[in-house]
Amino acid sequence: MRTVYVNGVFCPENQGVVSIFDRGFLFADGVYEVTSVLDGKLIDFSGHMARLRRSMAELAIPAPASEDELLSIHRQLVDKNALSEGLIYMQVSRGAADRDFLFPPEDTRASLVLFTQTAQLRDRPAAKTGLRVVTLPDLRWARRDIKTVQLLYPSMAKTEAKRRGVDDAWLVEDGFVTEGTSNNAYIVNAGGTLVTRPLSHAILPGITRSAVLRLAAETGLAVEERPFSVEEALAAREAFITSASSFVLPVVEIDGRKIGDGTPGEIAQRLRVIYIEEALRTAV
Repeated sequence: MRTVYVNGVFCPENQGVVSIFDRGFLFADGVYEVTSVLDGKLIDFSGHMARLRRSMAELAIPAPASEDELLSIHRQLVDKNALSEGLIYMQVSRGAADRDFLFPPEDTRASLVLFTQTAQLRDRPAAKTGLRVVTLPDLRWARRDIKTVQLLYPSMAKTEAKRRGVDDAWLVEDGFVTEGTSNNAYIVNAGGTLVTRPLSHAILPGITRSAVLRLAAETGLAVEERPFSVEEALAAREAFITSASSFVLPVVEIDGRKIGDGTPGEIAQRLRVIYIEEALRTAV
């Protein structure tokens, strides 16, 4: 049984309790981060903390702990659960208060919950086979740049993709790909340029995205941050996704049509290797 952290207490997972009045439960009034763990160390931790601070600031949620305290909690969860490879999920909500659409008083204590999940990250089978995706309309709210816990539509879209016999969905707005259900989306066009949508309210500022774009530029790969259409994606040489739990995974099919020759592309595979090497080098 895992050890989890709930509002100041480490406890067995079956003893972790959150109030039924918690606004994360009642209103999806909360934010979260997922940090990968490789060899017992935290990947891109400072980036996740920076994004958490931004998400909380955008929603005026008070910080439940300092960054040093959060780092300590993460490390203790790794030790208590003997986690070598997997994920740590952290959720911050506005806290517990009588149900009301208005925010509760500013001195309401934010809720803080963390737990671990064992997962195969480094040797994902999809890294060798590639992902198949379908496109679906992007029906999420307009502030996708905030990493909130309101994940119903991404869950519906991923489930619809599975129902259609593929791995995931790419979400589309006005004919242009925004991102995947839980990842950022990329193509490599016929000229060898990596293309991905620029940061805005339309997409999440991925921590892995930031690292991969930096590493791509350092290797001399041409990068364009601009919207790309579904038609452009279908004509691309390669496609791939990035996320904290996926690192870099190639996409080999969109809407039933092969991308390139239908096998994982060379650039996606190279970026995956480079990213994992860099992640391990800088892990804490």
